[in-house]
Amino acid sequence: MAATPGRLRSAVEEQAILDWLFSQSPIAVAVYDTDLRCIRQNAAMDRLLGAPPRDGRGRRLSELVFGPDATTWERCLRHALATGEAVPAREIRGRTAADPGQDRVFASTAAPLHDQQGDVIGVCATVDDVTEHRRAQERLALLNEATTRVGTTLDLMRTAQELADTAVPRICDWITVDLLDTVLSGDEPGPFTRTVALRRMANRSVLEGEPEAVRKPGEVDFYPPQSPPVRCMATGQTAILRTPDPVMQSWLAVDPARAARFREFKFQSIMPVPISARGAILGVAIFYRRGSDRFTDDDRLLAQELVAFAALCLDNARRFTRERTAALTLQHSLLSQRFPAQAAVDVASRYLPAAGQSGAGGDWFDVIPLSGARVALVVGDVVGRGIKASAAMGRLRTAVRTLADVDLPPDELLTHLDDLVTRLATEDDPGGEAAEQGATCTYAIYDPVSRRCSIARAGHPPPAVLAPEGTAEFLELPPGPPLGLGNLPFESTEAEVAEGSVFALYTDGLIASRERDVDEGMERLRRALARPSLSPRALCEAVFEDVRPEPPSDDVTLLIARTKALASDQVAVRDIPQDPAAVADARAWAARRLACWGLYEAAFVTELVVSELVTNAIRYARPPIELRLIRDRTLICEVSDNSNTAPHMRRARVFDEGGRGLLLVSQLTQRWGTRHTREGKTIWCEQPIPDGGQEAGA
Repeated sequence: MAATPGRLRSAVEEQAILDWLFSQSPIAVAVYDTDLRCIRQNAAMDRLLGAPPRDGRGRRLSELVFGPDATTWERCLRHALATGEAVPAREIRGRTAADPGQDRVFASTAAPLHDQQGDVIGVCATVDDVTEHRRAQERLALLNEATTRVGTTLDLMRTAQELADTAVPRICDWITVDLLDTVLSGDEPGPFTRTVALRRMANRSVLEGEPEAVRKPGEVDFYPPQSPPVRCMATGQTAILRTPDPVMQSWLAVDPARAARFREFKFQSIMPVPISARGAILGVAIFYRRGSDRFTDDDRLLAQELVAFAALCLDNARRFTRERTAALTLQHSLLSQRFPAQAAVDVASRYLPAAGQSGAGGDWFDVIPLSGARVALVVGDVVGRGIKASAAMGRLRTAVRTLADVDLPPDELLTHLDDLVTRLATEDDPGGEAAEQGATCTYAIYDPVSRRCSIARAGHPPPAVLAPEGTAEFLELPPGPPLGLGNLPFESTEAEVAEGSVFALYTDGLIASRERDVDEGMERLRRALARPSLSPRALCEAVFEDVRPEPPSDDVTLLIARTKALASDQVAVRDIPQDPAAVADARAWAARRLACWGLYEAAFVTELVVSELVTNAIRYARPPIELRLIRDRTLICEVSDNSNTAPHMRRARVFDEGGRGLLLVSQLTQRWGTRHTREGKTIWCEQPIPDGGQEAGA
């Protein structure tokens, strides 16, 4: 029977479709029998697998595709044969004859072929090479991961290690992250025309322990000017070098140890990438690959993007480290490195900057000798962190020392300090738009003669006192406002303390943290102080270790002072009547007292000083007048009266009958000055005790 024109047309069209599918279609298609032997595959499949036309016929898929997932591909085909159902697209990795050196990613589908009775007679597979698409996705995923994984802290080594951990093994088999030693020290990167010192910040390898042990983080390595890493930093360009590359060979020729490592670890391809941020070269990250899998241009772009992001994080960490180091250096230079000699208290101190990324704060402490064998104890805390806080701390500490020299009582000193903080804040911010600069402070004066202590605080935690019998309590003091608020009063509290009592002055970083409140911290401090048998240094260490938060979120400062008292035979007091004839009696009394103390060589100067000071008090002041001698580290002479007028030294003219008294006192003694009290004033002077003076009884 002759074929009808319609059927003829259909057969021709079907043949045309089959011809196009197996010769011109861009989609790789292959048909397999029930034994999974290739019946026919199109030209696109030939190109994809690298098999010449008809070479793949009769062969299994595993013979044409090799790699870790080739058997998985066959399992998909068998699944379609066994179930009679299509297998949806699935990504499979493998290598083909077309590209035997690289793993490829294929998207494969499998659909069963049925005869007219519905029986499965074979399977048809379509394959699409999605390697580049998958690599693009992986690159984006890697870069996205880097934004959350790199730069989690402002620690240089940790940031560098995060970069290394992100790169291995997804980009390379080994990576080193090195920064210029000059940049780390705060200097500008020098010319790359000579040997360059690079400090190893991080290593990472796919082989555990290798080759990280070659150069440990923190060590310095030296690179010649023509080496690939230095050329990379000099040009700012990323280069891909493969062995045997002439540049790499010349580098290894002058560095036999490095060449041995290259041979040992079978490095075939390296890629130095400059670490550059904000227009400055910071160092170089060197990517290494082993074996035949060498770097490509896509790898170069990915590595550059990853290193560029990490470079900003490294530069931020470098800047923070430099500022933190400068702040800590400034702060330590301003803090007392050695306490001055004095006989009023035995002192010990501890200071610990805050942990984490906040930098140095504005904590300070001080021990200031005052007139009359007294001593001032100071602990303060400036609001804020960094260089600004450290500088403000230095200004306040200097101001406290200057005001202490004037012998102001604690409440008046804090009032002047409050005015200074307010004025400094205005000078630093004339527009008044900056954040307020504030501070807190505790200032205490202890007198070893009377065993009395006068304390005032400005928004600071109350000091603790440990009695000699072992009970520790916090002093009830008016809190006072923080410094810098202005126009608010400060109050002093006076208390008599037993000899051997311990004062603990501290900043709030010792007792407060995110994990505990202030009350809990103060209770821990009170319990930790109850150790009267320990020396001040041992007690300071024990309290510091027991009470401070770990890690501290704020600077921690602790000052421990154990009080001492001058013995009765070290102090002599005499009332002076307001009669000029009493001057001779005062001189004679002073000479006898010095003889009892064995200070014969000081008698002449002391008689002159006593004569001048007592004469001025009788002539210009109001009674009662008191003369006091104190034998301490120096010989102290004090004359007190009930007048508020303060004398001042002036240089007398040739024919003046007076005005030479204080000039004479200043020339004969080591120090002199005036301190005001609520009832009057005291003029004092100190002279060194001559060698050989004996501590005789009164």
